[in-house]
Amino acid sequence: MTFQRSLLTLTLTALCGVPLAAQAEKEKPKAKTKGEAKAEPKTETYDIVVYGGTSGGITAGIQAVRMGKTVVIIEPTKFLGGLTTGGLGATDIGNKKAIGGMSREFYHRVWQHYQRDQSWVQQKREEYVAKRHGGNTPNEETMWTFEPHVATKIYDEMIAETKVPVVYGERLDLKNGVKKEGTRITEIVMESGRTFAGKMFIDATYEGDLFAKAGVSYHVGREANAKYDEKLNGVQTGHARSHQFIKNVDPYVVPGDPKSGVLPGVQTDGPGEEFAGDHRVQAYNFRMCTTDVPENRLAWPKPANYDEKNYELALRNVEAGDGRFSWNPVWMPNRKTDTNNNFAISTDNIGMNYDYPDGDYATRDRIIQQHRDYQLGLMWTYANHPRVPEKIREHFTKLGLAKDEFADSGHFPRQLYVREARRMVSDYVMTEKNCRRLEIVPDSVGMGAYNMDSHHVQRYITKEGFVRNEGDVQVGSRPYPISYRSIVPKASECTNVLVPVCLSSSHIAFGSIRMEPVFMVLGQSAATAASLAIDAKVDLQRLDYAALRAKLDADQQVLDFESPAKPMVESLDKAKLGGVVVDDADAVLTGFESHGTSASPFIGAGYAHDGNVEKGHQKAVFRTQLKEAGQYEVRLAYQALANRASNVPVTIRSAEGVKTVKVNQKEKAPIDGVLYALGSFKFEGGQDAVVEVSNEGTDGHVIVDAVQWIKK
Repeated sequence: MTFQRSLLTLTLTALCGVPLAAQAEKEKPKAKTKGEAKAEPKTETYDIVVYGGTSGGITAGIQAVRMGKTVVIIEPTKFLGGLTTGGLGATDIGNKKAIGGMSREFYHRVWQHYQRDQSWVQQKREEYVAKRHGGNTPNEETMWTFEPHVATKIYDEMIAETKVPVVYGERLDLKNGVKKEGTRITEIVMESGRTFAGKMFIDATYEGDLFAKAGVSYHVGREANAKYDEKLNGVQTGHARSHQFIKNVDPYVVPGDPKSGVLPGVQTDGPGEEFAGDHRVQAYNFRMCTTDVPENRLAWPKPANYDEKNYELALRNVEAGDGRFSWNPVWMPNRKTDTNNNFAISTDNIGMNYDYPDGDYATRDRIIQQHRDYQLGLMWTYANHPRVPEKIREHFTKLGLAKDEFADSGHFPRQLYVREARRMVSDYVMTEKNCRRLEIVPDSVGMGAYNMDSHHVQRYITKEGFVRNEGDVQVGSRPYPISYRSIVPKASECTNVLVPVCLSSSHIAFGSIRMEPVFMVLGQSAATAASLAIDAKVDLQRLDYAALRAKLDADQQVLDFESPAKPMVESLDKAKLGGVVVDDADAVLTGFESHGTSASPFIGAGYAHDGNVEKGHQKAVFRTQLKEAGQYEVRLAYQALANRASNVPVTIRSAEGVKTVKVNQKEKAPIDGVLYALGSFKFEGGQDAVVEVSNEGTDGHVIVDAVQWIKK
């Protein structure tokens, strides 16, 4: 969780400029008088100690009680629920069939709440439901969009029903807070000196302080693609087309003069080597709850420390002609929104969070305050600044902070959206292969189903001297199981801590896993494993998975629903096809970032497609050197369906010149159901043989699987 003990006392004035440090100073306890006895803190002992009252921590605590264990949830702030109660009411998950157990119970309770007439104050239920906002599923007793205070109410009820003890306002001592004997944590110590002992520990925080201070391996930032044989990790300038600048914007303090310095938030050292790893972390923001109901709407306040230079880039962008409304308010019940980032310059404070994951509390408080100031200042700028076009100003004044939410923090969210921080490195690391179902684990403790989604991590200057965003990746996943081994550390490092939030995952796979309902699922599974390990008197790494699975099944957790264990598709081995075959995995792709396996047969691990978007901007280049000169039949591999393009331009470059052939991918390929002969062409030995597939002017999805050269 985000660590801000003073946050709940913030007033609107504080939100407009009073730093957290000043608030904390006011709350320091009075010094003891001379001679006053110093009481030694008593160690409090439980079967299971849960550190972090996020959604995953709450489900862990409740599950422990349901399994007959003594448990405590230690929450460093004064509120429970993390992002679920902190403004993220537009639930991200993808295929909701992947969510079961207590997580689905939560969304059922949301549905029950909104069945009551008294729950609808600013809007009629029928009006909201008719529009099916937020992907709520008809004829199903769950609801996936909600107001922040409703999530708080439901969690409070669930905690009260099971009588889970919750300790608020206690933060782990980051220097000496974790005590171990061998590979087992014996107790954890708070800054106050309060001490908690347990047989098992669960780190359910967004930051991962407990497991990190226990000596468990972790990673911060992006891994190189080569690390785990991925395609979407590391530096990704080629993928960074969404939430991007559409106008040329000068990044220098004095336009055109690099010697004058750069505007705030712009990096000067370039984006880095494509696909290489780096220390950068995807951007954070606050998920604001706004409303357009006048009597419940608060006008955007101008922060007391407002500095126009922090928004100069945004001002130049709108002056350059970018007229988009740079945010994404998604409607919740009662005319409220969950507001997220959108377009080039929005609520994501890009590049300003690198020190957060490993930072101490003072560092994190500074970053949190800076993000709050930035976001409020940006809202005021878009709503009021005279350099902003009137159309944009009018749009941003129609919505404002909801007065009936977050009353204890000036109506601004209490929880910073820490999209990723530390990620554990255990015996099994979840990767892009899992998200694509190219590698399927046998020890599932829950499922992920969202896209592989990374927000931007940096702003850099192009060689032409303009600013660009980098890091955004949005590529589809298939619902996939998450490994038990990914939520427990290596046995050599710690044998009694589970990590359901900062689990073992690559950057890009975590972009899919990092959804609140998934954290709820994994928190419940973690507590189940902890309870069973206590009963069996074994280390977590030695727990019998069959016993764990039986209990997870009994609790209606969804562990996989694409059976059998291997994908039900037909894959062709390119080595057995004859000739020379270049797979899409070996092609040079500009775009074509969507991956498919649903239509078969296919060559290799699947096929790429253009998503039927950005026509004229995506292409795939298949290149090889043929050892022998001669005449070759060139074939294109694709999978036919009704939604495919009927006019895919395929360009063959040979010794005879350049020829373009149009392929109708709606029709099944005549050779083995997957290969289409483009023609016979002459090639020189040792020279490049090139086939290029484009989506220029196409009228449907364009598929690129492989290209084959067969000598005649």
